[in-house]
Amino acid sequence: MARRNHTIVTEFFLTAFSEHPEWGLPLFLLFLGFYVITLLGNSGMVLLIRVDGRLHTPMYFLLGHLSFVDICYSSTIVPQMLAVLLQRGAALSYTCCAAQFFLFTFFASIDCYLLALMAYDRYVAVCRPLLYVTIMTEKARWGFVAGAYGAGFSSAFVRTITAFSLSFCGDNEIDFIFCDLPPLLKLTCGDSYTQEVVIVVFAIFVMPICVVAILVSYLFIVVAIMRIPSVGGRAKTFSTCASHLTAVSLFFGTLIFMYLRGNKDQPSEGDRVVSVLYTVVTPLLNPFIYSLRNKEVKEAFRKALNRPKASGRT
Repeated sequence: MARRNHTIVTEFFLTAFSEHPEWGLPLFLLFLGFYVITLLGNSGMVLLIRVDGRLHTPMYFLLGHLSFVDICYSSTIVPQMLAVLLQRGAALSYTCCAAQFFLFTFFASIDCYLLALMAYDRYVAVCRPLLYVTIMTEKARWGFVAGAYGAGFSSAFVRTITAFSLSFCGDNEIDFIFCDLPPLLKLTCGDSYTQEVVIVVFAIFVMPICVVAILVSYLFIVVAIMRIPSVGGRAKTFSTCASHLTAVSLFFGTLIFMYLRGNKDQPSEGDRVVSVLYTVVTPLLNPFIYSLRNKEVKEAFRKALNRPKASGRT
């Protein structure tokens, strides 16, 4: 294949939606609004779980960490994207691009592991209810979460070192909203097969393994639910898992579309749209998905709203 000239790239230039310059300001305002709501929604969820004793359970402990990671995950991408939209492009040094790729991979990996842990939590609650308290102890919860952070760091570190050991040359323009793997691979020159294999192998230790763990957990959950004699009992039990299933479908669906297919020679129009879903929309929707479908969260939210009124009357 004929390649472009081999000028070594020392910085990258991000140009998202450059073929539609008139979209710049509207998209900037839209994504800025999404980002503010993401910060408020996830921060509110973390605070609500912390102050309300009824939410001091393993499921909400994991949900609190998911909300915290979503704040970090979104903050890694969206401010840079807003700068690109407002300025119609932005230069990013090689080091900053690598740092952004590492942080994005780190927080996205933790998200995957936390969603898998939440599926396991639901499995224990539904299929092993008598053992739930002894399995999901405070020590076990912290161990699970520490493992998720540690595994996320290891995966992100190896993938970043491997990705940025590739040679980038010629055109330094990334027609994408941030420094992600698919657009970076389009800028490589020389043989990158070994590095790509390493990246894919470590991706398999995050996404597919987490998906399998979630599917197996819910397979056992469905079997357990079908054994409940009453229709009302089955509906009530399944409702405790509905929020998590919605979040899992949205997050993993977009990630699988983006990464578990051939990206190097694909046009980036669809890639950019999908990337907005998993970097902007998913962190935005998660607190609403869990709050609107969880009775405990809604009750805790009402209690938090009524607290200032009650204190004002005393």
